[in-house]
Amino acid sequence: MKKTSEKDSGQTTGRKKSYVLLIAGLALLIISIACTIFTYSGYQAGTEQPYAYSLTLLFVSVMLTLRGLYSAFIGMEPSQKADVKRLAQAGLLAALCYIGFSVFKIDLTVGTEKTAFHFGNVFCVMAALLLGGYWGGLAGAIGMTVGDLTTTYVTSAPKTFLLKLCIGLIVGLVAHKVFKLSRAHSAKYVTGVTILASACGMGFNIVADPLVGYFYKTYLLGVPQEITKVLAKMSAITTFVNAIVAVVAASAFYLALRPALKKSGLFVQLDEDKPTM
Repeated sequence: MKKTSEKDSGQTTGRKKSYVLLIAGLALLIISIACTIFTYSGYQAGTEQPYAYSLTLLFVSVMLTLRGLYSAFIGMEPSQKADVKRLAQAGLLAALCYIGFSVFKIDLTVGTEKTAFHFGNVFCVMAALLLGGYWGGLAGAIGMTVGDLTTTYVTSAPKTFLLKLCIGLIVGLVAHKVFKLSRAHSAKYVTGVTILASACGMGFNIVADPLVGYFYKTYLLGVPQEITKVLAKMSAITTFVNAIVAVVAASAFYLALRPALKKSGLFVQLDEDKPTM
């Protein structure tokens, strides 16, 4: 009876936290929409950074609102212990995503716009393999969005946040929801699933990055189509190369870290009976 009571109490607490998250997300959504509308006129006058920050805040608020809705009405309530462990590791991987993009990159300039070869996607994919789609995608989205906001890629920050979050969700879906990667399996099975999940996430990015980039730059930022068409072609090349590097490197890093993390007790055993996204 006591255990049941404690369980019910924990569920109630988790539900209250979900409602708080939902309310915070909705409040932030309203603020971000107002900021985006207010800064758009400044963007048209040549002030790019405030508009880019507002769009990024808008994407973050949408993500928080959706998370709150999911938790409140579907009942996603991972344990506090797993959350603390994942939060710490997600913070580290977000920092690695930032470094991989901001430090280890080669820029290619197209008119006033840029694309780049970089290592940021490596750690975004690895984060999803280690922590699940939600936490991994969030680590990649935050790390690489901060990289954009602190460099000359500031106007690409909203697009980066959306795409990197999607990469994480796709990798996590394939790895953990479909193939249950965090459970005990043979080395051959783990290797195959790791490569497949990484390839699925990067396959999405190969298609989505140039396509979303083209529409985002043309219709949200007002970049001339002549430039965005050339940028999309260059982006397709850099995205393909980045994807190959990410699949190979992220898979190698994960396969090397998995036994070490298990031995040290730091491996995150995802709860397969609840949604891990």
